[in-house]
Amino acid sequence: MLKDYFKKLYTGSQQEFCELAANAMDQGQRMFIITANPETMMIGDSNEGMDQALCSPESTIVPDGIGVVKAAEQLGKTMHGRVTGVELSAYLINHVGTTGKSVYFYGAKQEVLDALIAKVKADYPEINIVGSHNGYGNCDDQVFEEIVSLQPDLVLVALGIPRQEILINKYLDKFSKGIFIGVGGSFDVLSGTKKRAPAIFCKLNLEWLYRIMKEPKRFSRFFKSNVRFISKIRKIKSL
Repeated sequence: MLKDYFKKLYTGSQQEFCELAANAMDQGQRMFIITANPETMMIGDSNEGMDQALCSPESTIVPDGIGVVKAAEQLGKTMHGRVTGVELSAYLINHVGTTGKSVYFYGAKQEVLDALIAKVKADYPEINIVGSHNGYGNCDDQVFEEIVSLQPDLVLVALGIPRQEILINKYLDKFSKGIFIGVGGSFDVLSGTKKRAPAIFCKLNLEWLYRIMKEPKRFSRFFKSNVRFISKIRKIKSL
């Protein structure tokens, strides 16, 4: 349930969490990170598989969306800003590229994946990319069985919500270590295929507005999930 997600929501700063995740990687620990915006939580409120992933004692929920940060503050939590999937992924890719750890990329279109790998290799010539696969072909189980056999230190899954979270949760106990993150459309940004919102939008926490401006078809989905989210938060607050 929605109120349960806030009980386990990470409240620290983005830098603190990036360092926490990198340290967990160095220690050979296992960590499943869910980057949450209001839509993520609303899907969990109606989708059993997503709810299980969000409520799992193995998962850590971080506030990717400013709506989640504001809602948490209304519910009495002291927050220290967002922890965005793009910046967390970039930080951990840097960590892998400079420490000899390993990474597997799963998801997105093949051309986006190719561009991402080319950019990462250019930035970190010695990086250990143990495998990659695009997000098409209905072969989630086959791909994850391969990832299990490789046991990477970092697994970034760009399949969209809730597919990516449900899949990670399904296979998590087959891994002895690794940082697992469902990153949605982050491969597009990390590869340079799609530009991130201008700095002023990021500073004002208005990336969602920029995305809607660039892709108007997002508006209906955004509006429905956020209106429902606000209504649910008001009900929780009144209890």
